[in-house]
Amino acid sequence: MPITDLLERNSKIYPTDTALVEINPDNQPEKNTTWREFNLTELASESDRYRREMTWKEFDTHANRFANLLFTRGIKRGDKVAILLMNCLEWLPIYFGILKTGAVAVPMNFRYSFEEIKYCLELADVRMLVFGPEFIERIDNIKDDIQAVDELFFVGKAEETPSYADNYSLTYYCSTQAPPVEVKDEDSAAIYFSSGTTGFPKAILHDHSALMSSCITERAHHGQTKDDVFLCIPPLYHTGAKMHWFGSLLTGGKAVLLRGVKPEWVLQAVSDEKATIVWLLVPWVQDILDTIDRGELSLSDFRLEQWRLMHVGAQPVPPSLIKRWKKTFPNHEYDTNYGLSESIGPGCVHLGVENIHKVGAIGKAGYLWKTEIFGDDGEPVAQGEVGELAVSGPGVMKCYYKNPKATAEVIRGEWLLTGDMAKEDEDGFIYLVDRKKDVIISGGENLYPVQIEDFLRANDKIKDAAVIGLPDRRLGEIAAAVIELKDGVLCDENEINEYCLGLPRYKRPRRIIFDRVPRNPTGKVEKPRLREIYCGERLVEAQTKA
Repeated sequence: MPITDLLERNSKIYPTDTALVEINPDNQPEKNTTWREFNLTELASESDRYRREMTWKEFDTHANRFANLLFTRGIKRGDKVAILLMNCLEWLPIYFGILKTGAVAVPMNFRYSFEEIKYCLELADVRMLVFGPEFIERIDNIKDDIQAVDELFFVGKAEETPSYADNYSLTYYCSTQAPPVEVKDEDSAAIYFSSGTTGFPKAILHDHSALMSSCITERAHHGQTKDDVFLCIPPLYHTGAKMHWFGSLLTGGKAVLLRGVKPEWVLQAVSDEKATIVWLLVPWVQDILDTIDRGELSLSDFRLEQWRLMHVGAQPVPPSLIKRWKKTFPNHEYDTNYGLSESIGPGCVHLGVENIHKVGAIGKAGYLWKTEIFGDDGEPVAQGEVGELAVSGPGVMKCYYKNPKATAEVIRGEWLLTGDMAKEDEDGFIYLVDRKKDVIISGGENLYPVQIEDFLRANDKIKDAAVIGLPDRRLGEIAAAVIELKDGVLCDENEINEYCLGLPRYKRPRRIIFDRVPRNPTGKVEKPRLREIYCGERLVEAQTKA
């Protein structure tokens, strides 16, 4: 059954129950000031309010309206419609409206430059682009060059609508009835873009059955019920945030879209909206704990007793960080999910709340999934040996759109090669070692940066760390550690080198660089950016950071 059926079911069974809430902390009213609850019938002209919400009935109604608007513009089955929006209340109704027409939704990274936007629009053969006010300048730069895109819709205040676009409010003149389109499981549903860590992104094509499978897997892993409230902070263009929200879609539970990541905003949203499940990225976990440790937030100021599950994903999770979290929040269940956009996001590997003793592992094969670890010869490696992780299951992509060569490089029979190096322990739990392309070969030894990074992050003075390979005439490569210290901390290179004596000699970083560790919106360290900065440059003496 296609995922659009779930929305229509919820609209009938839970018509007046809240489906989505948007919280915009930048517009928070003064203390003790009341505000009226806001629903989508007033739409983007009121998008500067602190809180907006809509029911399941309204959600489905606005998805239908947008679908019918697409029909008036000639969009048909298989056409591509791109979404370039920050997280907002309109995002998901637009996404589902596209799916209801049989067209293909193309979510786009809100950090793309105008060159990347143009590239992705052309790669995916996009016919219509829906964008928000944050992107006007970028679209201005390319509007005359994107010939295939013949329709642009602006989600924002009418008076801010660019002359070359129509306003989303036109949906109000469209029918609220579901469009007469039969959507099948095998129909193409969405194109997501890879992280673009090796140049421009690749377009990842999924069908409706993959989307539906993620609902089922997410519910099996986290046991959502109708009473759960999911706090969604990561960007909806990414498979991670949306596929975790699919658990709420399956159960009819409420979800809260928080437009901001400050620790006080997160805890306030959990408290006010009675959130029970929160998915965080590693930097946000660190920020929350650091803010509490500095005494800038007091847990007693918030209503947090209903919060039952905190889970983390999108990148390797340092065990030391989760130990800190459990010390601060001892009653929380903890989980981690591993996935990639090519496997419809998180869930193909899953730790499980019952396996807290295995913190550091990404887990075992997720519900409905299989895993294997292959060596360079294409054969499974022995338990405990390092190889490339492969996954097989209902969420594997159809292909890289218009790129059969790249598709053939990662799909081998039933297996999707992840590009992640991993090993399995004696209990069958999988541990990530590193990205295949990030392995450093120094003097003939394979160095796995994640292992060194985990060691460094266990230092109380270090907020974040990233290890990259730098060219070396004698050894080929050497390990360089880019270290971001906690605010107000004094530390120098000698102290870090002394701390690293706890590592085997060959794993110790040969260079220490004090700098900010850049991460993308999904929390992954931007190692290509670090290599661009430091490879080929003459490294200067690392300076003490105050």
